[in-house]
Amino acid sequence: MLNTIIGYPRIGGKRELKFALEKYFKHEIPAEELQNVAATIRKQHYGYFAEQKIDLVPCGDFSFYDNMLDTAVLFNIIPERYVKGGLNALDTYFAMARGVQAAGVDLKALPMKKWFNTNYHYIEPEFDGKNDVKFNPVFLSGLIDEANELKLNYKVAQIGPFTLLKLVKYVAGTSVKDLKDAVVNGYVELLKFCASKNASFVSLAEPSLVKDLTAEDKQLFVEIYTRLLAEKGSLKLGLDTYFGDIRDIYNEVTGLGFDAISLDFKEGRKTFDLIRANGFPKDTVLVAGLINGKNIWRSNYETVIKALDELKSLGINCVLGCSCSLLHVPESTEFETKLSEKVLSYLSFARQKLAELHEIKAIVNGEEGADKFLAANKALFSVKRVEDDAALDAKIASLTDADYTRLPERTERLSIQHKVLGLPLFPTTTIGSFPQTAQIRALRRDYKNGVITQQAYEDGIAALTVECIKLQEDLGLDVLVHGEFERNDMVEYFGEKLEGYIFTQNGWVQSYGSRCVKPPVIWGNVTRKEAMTVKMSAFANSKSDKDVKGMLTGPVTIFNWSFPREDLPVKTSIQQLALALRDEVLDLEKAGIRIIQIDEAALKEKLPLRRSDWESEYLDFAIPAFRLVHSGVKPETQIHTHMCYSEFNEIIPWIDAMDADVITFEASRSDFAVLDALKANNFKTEVGPGVYDIHSPRVPSVDEIVNALKLIVSREDYHKVWVNPDCGLKTRGNEETVKSLQNLVEAAKILRSQFN
Repeated sequence: MLNTIIGYPRIGGKRELKFALEKYFKHEIPAEELQNVAATIRKQHYGYFAEQKIDLVPCGDFSFYDNMLDTAVLFNIIPERYVKGGLNALDTYFAMARGVQAAGVDLKALPMKKWFNTNYHYIEPEFDGKNDVKFNPVFLSGLIDEANELKLNYKVAQIGPFTLLKLVKYVAGTSVKDLKDAVVNGYVELLKFCASKNASFVSLAEPSLVKDLTAEDKQLFVEIYTRLLAEKGSLKLGLDTYFGDIRDIYNEVTGLGFDAISLDFKEGRKTFDLIRANGFPKDTVLVAGLINGKNIWRSNYETVIKALDELKSLGINCVLGCSCSLLHVPESTEFETKLSEKVLSYLSFARQKLAELHEIKAIVNGEEGADKFLAANKALFSVKRVEDDAALDAKIASLTDADYTRLPERTERLSIQHKVLGLPLFPTTTIGSFPQTAQIRALRRDYKNGVITQQAYEDGIAALTVECIKLQEDLGLDVLVHGEFERNDMVEYFGEKLEGYIFTQNGWVQSYGSRCVKPPVIWGNVTRKEAMTVKMSAFANSKSDKDVKGMLTGPVTIFNWSFPREDLPVKTSIQQLALALRDEVLDLEKAGIRIIQIDEAALKEKLPLRRSDWESEYLDFAIPAFRLVHSGVKPETQIHTHMCYSEFNEIIPWIDAMDADVITFEASRSDFAVLDALKANNFKTEVGPGVYDIHSPRVPSVDEIVNALKLIVSREDYHKVWVNPDCGLKTRGNEETVKSLQNLVEAAKILRSQFN
């Protein structure tokens, strides 16, 4: 038996690519140095693959920002406005990813969306019919040359045409039919190009196959691949599927004649059933995705080997693989020096998953000495890792409908809140965080390294908070935030204060571009040991006559942005978090905080990809969990929530059912598409669709924000509209933040003058 992987993390074990990108964006290094950093990282990865005897390695999965953006560029799906920007190929690429505002060029970034059910974000390609769609290997060519020079046994790994066509944003009246032929022709050229470069294997990823498919979808897929398989010549052509099973199109896929098909056995709940019921073609290799590519726990070797034995008994030629790309886990546990040996023995990051692939292959193939791998793994799984918490289990079991219901109903509450809070029309606020400057990072670093005392650190944070409050008052914002300078991350911060979590030093995962997150690990049962935010919130609130929001991350987002337990149901883990946060909300209210924001930025992230599973597998407990957090507060306490970078239109009724008083959405980068859904569903919650994109360095003009607000009030009752950015300001610089907020406040004043 052989092994392979779909993809590998590219930021580097110590985030080398992130830091190089940020230097390039600041014009501190030339493109050549950025390219050199990237090449060094790739060569390191190829070395790891060789050490663990990975038989077929991916080439082409590396990206400077995002693979979907790479695919758009590969086929020249570049909107005309970026072409006219007059930038070189690399800077045009980055302008599409993050926008640009310099030297007479002012371009907004393309929309950024969540990649299926992960916390990774992709750049949404745009097609307007004016694109000269054609094969353009500006970045891919060098990657293949590099693999050839290193004499690797590789496959050219790219996103496939079906997923590209499904995820493109069609504008100016265009549709899939206008793009399909050009894209398919482009992929034919890709195959010919790979053959000319002496590549022998091309693998195309089609994660869109795991979603609900229409008859038209299936016809489109079959048409595309009938052509590509006929044109592939001597190349081997593989298909990678992940994030679920392909139940809607299994027979069509297996009947087309692929050389290899990768199936997900972790999130693909029906993958085994499909194989058992329908068989698998004998001339096609099955890449069995039995190693979890999205979580960080060790695999149970006996479970994996049992699955492989069954597949072998069915006469299937198997290659061992991962359920998806390893992009979604950190690089290696070798960088973790503070975790105990016991904890590390249970963790498996990307490099450890390579070792798992090697060890299981060795066991199955009967290699000498492989017995020790199986024995060590059996010993690990023979011991119960976490003991039960009977008191917590009883508390969850005793919950009733009343615990999930806030009274009085929202309309009556909002009337009370309007009188108590006394806010103007179009109240202005921000989402939570303010820029995390070099000064703040240095303060945090000095405290961690013991250079300064805890008191000096707390005094430094307090001073920054007071400064932030004054800045917001000077800007004229109506509802303030404390800036979150004490928080390293909106999830990790809370995890550090809750029982049941463990934390890594370098467990970084790419979220988008140069942005990385370090998800905490849910190790055991989660409870609140003491108040987490009350002291800072009360301090900040005492420094202004205006209301300062209490800021929490919601239970679903904390769960979705953590590495979760695999030995506990998702519903139970989220309920544990909700009970802990409920106590925090009540303590904030007792401390005099009149507006409390409970962010659920990641609510949509773990929504099942198939609509039939939405309620039974997720929404039936995710939405009530949010209500459990806030249902105990007084009517005059205003509850806010925030959501970003997902497509919410389909679940608007469930979002309204969260029963918050105010919700702020990411909206500007997606052209305010959410507004039509709000109107169509008679959305009752007060809303703040973000009026400018904080993930771009651009400063929006007053007119730009005024026009955005006019669009919003054309679809929403203006009495219900809040004015705010898309998201927190943590990643932005001070200068651009101040200018943007000045323009935001001025725009709100203009709207007030018109509607008063």
